[in-house]
Amino acid sequence: MNLEQARTNMVEQQIRTWEVLDQDVLDLLYTVPREDFVPAACRNLAFTDMEIPIGEGERMWAPKLEARVLQELAPRRSDLVLEIGTGSGYLTALLAHRAARVTSVEIKPGLAAFGRANIARHGVDNVTLEVGDGARGFAKGGPYDIVVLTGSVPMLPSTLLESLAPGGRAFAVIGESPLMVASIVSRSARGTAPLFRTTALFETLIAPLANCEQPPRFAF
Repeated sequence: MNLEQARTNMVEQQIRTWEVLDQDVLDLLYTVPREDFVPAACRNLAFTDMEIPIGEGERMWAPKLEARVLQELAPRRSDLVLEIGTGSGYLTALLAHRAARVTSVEIKPGLAAFGRANIARHGVDNVTLEVGDGARGFAKGGPYDIVVLTGSVPMLPSTLLESLAPGGRAFAVIGESPLMVASIVSRSARGTAPLFRTTALFETLIAPLANCEQPPRFAF
């Protein structure tokens, strides 16, 4: 398999066509080798337009979603990032290349070890990995300029929104199957109303975030 040709095909045929046109983002996909973040048995699938199983019932996002999220969040060199759900560590590494520091929280120790090894292999030194449950918020190291949830939530917990610094933004896939919407939630820079503003980006379906907050259910 010609990995470089497969990588180019991924960028040109999947990612550009999904409205990812930021050249810095596209260049980063060549810098961070996606094939080194997937399980060895799935190496030949690293550039396919699909979610890849990474163990413990979890899946790595499709490449176009990773790239689109990076473009929409537009991390700056001064940004502090909180990622809930480390997984393979690939999105973590992409964010780390653009931001000042990334704090990534993974609830499953086995996956945390997998992500940690992948990140360390590529010499990324501005990432702090934590094993724990960040679904209801993670104050340590905050406030954050960017919060990224790698699993879907039926509603965005207020505790996670409170982790945002003024002017910060959060990415989340909000809703329940079969209707979920990828959204950016921005916090006002000056504390003016509305304090939070939600921008819907596109419809998608991803696995739910473990232990995420549930909305109240109507009981008869």
